[in-house]
Amino acid sequence: MPNERLRGAMSAKGLTTQRCAELIGVDPKTVERWITRDRVPHRAHRIAAVELLGVDETYLWPSVVDDPRVVSAGRAEMVEFYPSRSAVPLELWRSLIQQARESVDILVYAGLFLPELHDVTRLGERARQGCRIRVLLADPNGAGVRRRGDEEGFGIGLAHRVLLSLRYYEPIVAIPGVQLRLHDTTLYASIFRADETMLVNTHVYGSTAAHNPVLHLRRVPGGRVVDHYLASFDRVWTQAKPTTNVDAVIAAFDGR
Repeated sequence: MPNERLRGAMSAKGLTTQRCAELIGVDPKTVERWITRDRVPHRAHRIAAVELLGVDETYLWPSVVDDPRVVSAGRAEMVEFYPSRSAVPLELWRSLIQQARESVDILVYAGLFLPELHDVTRLGERARQGCRIRVLLADPNGAGVRRRGDEEGFGIGLAHRVLLSLRYYEPIVAIPGVQLRLHDTTLYASIFRADETMLVNTHVYGSTAAHNPVLHLRRVPGGRVVDHYLASFDRVWTQAKPTTNVDAVIAAFDGR
């Protein structure tokens, strides 16, 4: 069967077989076989292809999930496991911002602990030095934050925590390179990513994020766990609403 997913991903990027082959560094006939005969490329070529096309490796070639080398690389991405967020060393949270050079991504409902722990103006400093900062907070008027608040037993309290977080981030939202968006998504994990390092705070029904486990991950060539979570971040980012006027968001909060 032809690999229509690969054909579609190439088409979406406006790439011909010839151009795709040139950018990956293979013969055009090789790329054609990947499509028409559903051949699975060698690992190095798969990595180059997914970076070029911007899609998950297992979407294009589902069979690689069982590849022992992919499984091994995925395990290598796990640096540490923490039974709860409170068990994560404070210095590790701080280092995410202090050591970031290219990008910082934050996806939370409120994530109030982070600006309380670390002066967020440091994020502004990173942005001025060319680092891309993306912050996703819950829409305080959204259904998602209300549902999560009810599940945790905090009710409207969670939305109020979002409003406090917004005030913390307000001083940096006008800095070029800093982007703040509001999402109305059901989160299965909070994501904190700085360059190749990521902390994933899993969510458990009826339990606050602070009491839930955290995975400390670092991207490894050939691994897919970090990229899997990053793809999730990007999907939420695409759906979220950009905002630069914190006062307007807070004024619109109806507190129902």
